[in-house]
Amino acid sequence: MDDTSARIPIHQWAQDDQPREKLMNKGKEALSDAELIAILLRSGSISQSAVELGRSLLQKVDHNLIALSKLSIDDLMRHKGIGEAKALSIIAALELGMRRRLAEVPVRKTVSSSRDAFDLLYTSVADCLYEEFWVLLLNHANRRISVEQISEGGQAGTVVDPKKIFKMALEQNAAGIILCHNHPSGNLNPSTADRNLTDKIKNAGNFLDIKVLDHLIIADESYYSFADNGLM
Repeated sequence: MDDTSARIPIHQWAQDDQPREKLMNKGKEALSDAELIAILLRSGSISQSAVELGRSLLQKVDHNLIALSKLSIDDLMRHKGIGEAKALSIIAALELGMRRRLAEVPVRKTVSSSRDAFDLLYTSVADCLYEEFWVLLLNHANRRISVEQISEGGQAGTVVDPKKIFKMALEQNAAGIILCHNHPSGNLNPSTADRNLTDKIKNAGNFLDIKVLDHLIIADESYYSFADNGLM
């Protein structure tokens, strides 16, 4: 698409450049993020085409789709040209994508690596604006029993009660657990408090004969594994 196309209405663009026609003729992989958003928006504003509007929205979040998914309806509507209908379409589409990712994970998948655990835990904390603490409960075969939220707090941290963790583990007859919390800041490095809490929970698990196998810190689409880094 050349610069001239961006200055005229989309319906006057060459057919190969119109997002809907491009999707039909070339497939979804051929579209840019801005063009996909343009299809969701359906129309632009007085001063911008739908593609330009999608592009400006992406610029607001540094072209980070994860950051875009964390915006609320009000956040989106503060962007010039985005009304309630457009905001709802964007949020619904991003949520559907998140649910699709969750549906791809086998419910009874055997957890044999930190990546397996990440795949099961990611969707629980991916879009959280504040720090949350979760636990993955496993049976004797290291298969998922459930994923449970333990606490939620602010951007700087959350309070975790080990008694609540082991109460859930005992009630569901878990043989092992994997701890998880997110860092909204994007920093994956464990704090001293993270290390101390992990040691405290691991020691309690030894007493109750429930293995604490790992502790994941998740930020955006990356993670830090205590086990992989020799901290378990």
